[in-house]
Amino acid sequence: MSGAANLDLRMPIGVLFLLLGAILAVFGLVTSADTAMYAQSGGININLVWGVVMVLFGGIMTALAAMARRQV
Repeated sequence: MSGAANLDLRMPIGVLFLLLGAILAVFGLVTSADTAMYAQSGGININLVWGVVMVLFGGIMTALAAMARRQV
């Protein structure tokens, strides 16, 4: 197979979401005591919530890419 046939975009996308989600989740954890920062969002720590969502999505994408690589 050529190199282009082995191109699976799920791995770099998954790693990107894992890294950015982890950064966002850590920022949400560090700033969780600042209630004024989250006043506009109804007191919900948006950074933490979306950081966790991004980490989950990145994990799913990375796992799918690893499973596809194992099947080949």
